[in-house]
Amino acid sequence: MSQENMPSDSIIKISTRTAVILLLFTLAFTTLMAATYKVTKQTIDANTEEDKLKLIGEVLPISAYDNKLLQDAIEIPAMPLLGLDTPSQIYRARRAGKPVAMVLEAVAPDGYSGRIGLLIAVRASGEIAAVRIVQHKETPGLGDYIDIHKDKNKSKPWITQFEGVGLEQVPRAEWKVKKDGGRFDQRAGATISARAVTNAIGRALQFVAENRERIYAAPAHSKLPVAQPAQPRP
Repeated sequence: MSQENMPSDSIIKISTRTAVILLLFTLAFTTLMAATYKVTKQTIDANTEEDKLKLIGEVLPISAYDNKLLQDAIEIPAMPLLGLDTPSQIYRARRAGKPVAMVLEAVAPDGYSGRIGLLIAVRASGEIAAVRIVQHKETPGLGDYIDIHKDKNKSKPWITQFEGVGLEQVPRAEWKVKKDGGRFDQRAGATISARAVTNAIGRALQFVAENRERIYAAPAHSKLPVAQPAQPRP
């Protein structure tokens, strides 16, 4: 029997059955996709957290704190003093509820081959715990010694000279390489890379000194209105 000769009620029943089948298929597919996304997202989130903690562990060992570091974070706006043109996170490390250190990002915009990204851990007392270069395009074999993983001096990498030093030990004006009249070493033939990193660390310490109390006091996951550095008088 052709469709033209079928009773109208049969046509309606077939159409309804087809629509129901398509609806059930769509619901099943949507449910499957949602479940897959949820499982995948949990895996991705877990891997992302693990990667973050691994990177942070290079500047601040997990044994130094007992809080959930990634959950004790605050957001700061774009901050020229840190070389940041987008918002960033500061992670606060605590032990028994007391501040131990903070971990923050900074950028040296004036590297030899462009921007140099830094991850810096600053102790609650104000000294550098450690610094690591997380992004750079400095010349291989020349300026890339700023990266601890590429520094050929494995016994005393260049970047480790900042550890344990703060503004109380070295005044802000002296956070420069020795060639510029500052306190920190550079290597011959590759001063620009060292200069950029040293200056960026000094600016980061200035930022921390000007905002330390409000950084540790701010509620987790809040956005921090930071104090702007005082403008020099004419």
